[in-house]
Amino acid sequence: MTIDQAMELLELEPPAGLRAIQLARRNLAKRWHPDKAAPDQRIVHERQMKSVNEAADLLELRAEADGPITRMDVRVAADAARRARAEAGRRAYEASQAQGAAEAAGAQPERSIVYRYVRSVTYPEWGVGSITDISFTGDGDDIQRWARVEFSSGKFTLPLDNLMFVDFAKRERDVERAQRFLVAARDAIANGNHELASKRLVYARNADPQNPEILGLLAGEYRELARLREAGRTVRDWIRADPQNPAAYRLAELIYKDMGAHDLAADVAAAGRKARRRIAA
Repeated sequence: MTIDQAMELLELEPPAGLRAIQLARRNLAKRWHPDKAAPDQRIVHERQMKSVNEAADLLELRAEADGPITRMDVRVAADAARRARAEAGRRAYEASQAQGAAEAAGAQPERSIVYRYVRSVTYPEWGVGSITDISFTGDGDDIQRWARVEFSSGKFTLPLDNLMFVDFAKRERDVERAQRFLVAARDAIANGNHELASKRLVYARNADPQNPEILGLLAGEYRELARLREAGRTVRDWIRADPQNPAAYRLAELIYKDMGAHDLAADVAAAGRKARRRIAA
């Protein structure tokens, strides 16, 4: 890993001193901690954390020895890496030419589609971003692929395996969008991040407004955040979407009690008892 790659991975701008590098390591550790990952993304997060630590170690050693990383340091590292890639490309071209015309004549041109627009699997609330660059570090089994992605909220360097490519020729169905945000919300709930979970559930509800599971989780998250008016509205939507579910009435009763609306709590408790009797019958 080179200095310019390490700076980009840590999302640092020169000059970057030791304190800035340490803060960048800490912030990215929060973003990529494996405990925040969905099961199918845990390995991706672990690899990214390993790369973040390698980048931070490299820059910290450099800053401790020679002071802050300057713009010139980054430029020199990038130029050296560019020359190395050009030399590797020249050698690969010469090797391919040496294979002979007969073999080349039988070769088929490679056709591929390059997708530019992506979503982060771990952070779907960032929306659709545009890839501006792709880079690689390591070799063999340790090779790591990154994409520099520009979202409306900023630029991030993300593992390529964390990205879901967007094909605008195929419109994403509302139910698929809702499920994508629902899965991400469950991960946030499991990690106790109720603010993030509520935001993701709002996106899910906007895509699928009558989904009882989404409404129930969102009402519960609003209650955790003490946003009781929103919790009350959402739990009423849940009851309308799933009127036979006693859990909806129970949550509504708790929310109304939190609000001090004991008459409403009593009414909804009675409605919940009726729902349980209907199920039992």
